[in-house]
Amino acid sequence: MKNYFLLFLLISALMLNCEKKKEEKQDEPETAATVLQQFADKAKDMQTREKVDPVDFRKLKEFLPEKIAGFKRTESSGEKNGAMGFTISTADAHYKGNEDAAIHLEILDTGGIAGVATMAMAAWTMADIDKETDTGYEKTTSLEGYKAYEKYDSKSKSGELNLLVADRYVLNVNGSNVTMEQMKGIIEDLNLDKLSELK
Repeated sequence: MKNYFLLFLLISALMLNCEKKKEEKQDEPETAATVLQQFADKAKDMQTREKVDPVDFRKLKEFLPEKIAGFKRTESSGEKNGAMGFTISTADAHYKGNEDAAIHLEILDTGGIAGVATMAMAAWTMADIDKETDTGYEKTTSLEGYKAYEKYDSKSKSGELNLLVADRYVLNVNGSNVTMEQMKGIIEDLNLDKLSELK
């Protein structure tokens, strides 16, 4: 969780300098500063929404079943962390499949800082990504009707799948010795509609 707060602070600092960079490069084509300005505008808009406290991590743990999509849970944990007046609840679990197949599933609730913090932990929601290499790919997409990001390497048979639910819940699936379809199966077996309604 410490890394998330460091990322949050970094992005906040970048946004504070965004307007200055934009003024310095008014006559240039779209730059990273322009993208950051768009990021800042989005954050400002989201911060006008009603703030809520993140749910108890124990409720999030209920969304981590013992068995899911052919994988069996080997361990799980949850916690609530706060810094600078902000709080985030997290629940995560490790799963084992056939042979060396392994999945790590994490659910985070950004709660009262849904605006900036959600984007800090799911910056891909502000981007349009579509990239391929000889052994893999990464792209922004949608899954089960929610914004998603997927990245996979066929050589190492590893990847990640991220999802944003109700503009506050961030789901991260990381897998090794698995296919992308197996990781998507994890998401598809979760009750995302119930999660989106969780208060």
